[in-house]
Amino acid sequence: MASKLPSRAFSTVSSSVRARPACTSAIVPTAVVSRRALSTETAPPEETKGRPRWSYTPPGAKAPFSLRINSRRPGFPVNEDPAVLDQFYIRMLGNGGDKLLSDEIKWLAVTHKSFDQGRRGFNDRLAFLGKRIVQLQASLALVQDAGNFAKKTPEDPYGREPFKHQALEGLSNLSTNTKSFLTSKTKLAELAQRYELQEVIRWSPRKPNNLQSSGVDVVLAHTLYAVVGAVALEKGGHVANKVAQERILAPLGLRSTLP
Repeated sequence: MASKLPSRAFSTVSSSVRARPACTSAIVPTAVVSRRALSTETAPPEETKGRPRWSYTPPGAKAPFSLRINSRRPGFPVNEDPAVLDQFYIRMLGNGGDKLLSDEIKWLAVTHKSFDQGRRGFNDRLAFLGKRIVQLQASLALVQDAGNFAKKTPEDPYGREPFKHQALEGLSNLSTNTKSFLTSKTKLAELAQRYELQEVIRWSPRKPNNLQSSGVDVVLAHTLYAVVGAVALEKGGHVANKVAQERILAPLGLRSTLP
């Protein structure tokens, strides 16, 4: 027996499928709105006018308040004297080293990303470029200097002699362990301390009272690479190769005869 829908339910269903009249949207006149300026440039504050970019934090990058409330972490002083920085470049790059780079790049090369939350720029990209140059020159020096780093070949039980050629004598030196040992972060950090790089580097250690546990060796090696990258950026690869050969690899015992 067919069930019958109640009259109220039937009227509800029929009204839902009933064609609705198309509503015409009212035409709203377009209001003339003044064009919004897309530029975010603002006039520099009076206290930053005439000051070099490396010497101050951009006002737009500052937070309205510090998130370190009642922090007991002691401050870590860094060098802000251009004359002290110039003396470092003279020690590392030789006479005239303070004039080899522009002022902005000189400060950028010794600025770690931990300093001032990276708001003044940091040297990661310069270090990436410099490390590639130093590693390449280290490989070339190992190939050329076959005598000091060559491994002794065991004698063949059948008296056979492998093929020898002067151009192939240093290929056995190109091992990852040999190059990593000679250009390790410990050796590079010791070389950086000889140049007194720790006096001019700008960084914020995790433990200001214990720089060794804060990774000072990694930061020094990283900054040494950044200086080579800065030279390559402004003076080209030929000058950067010379710096890598004479100022980094030669003190570590790797000498290259390439021009």
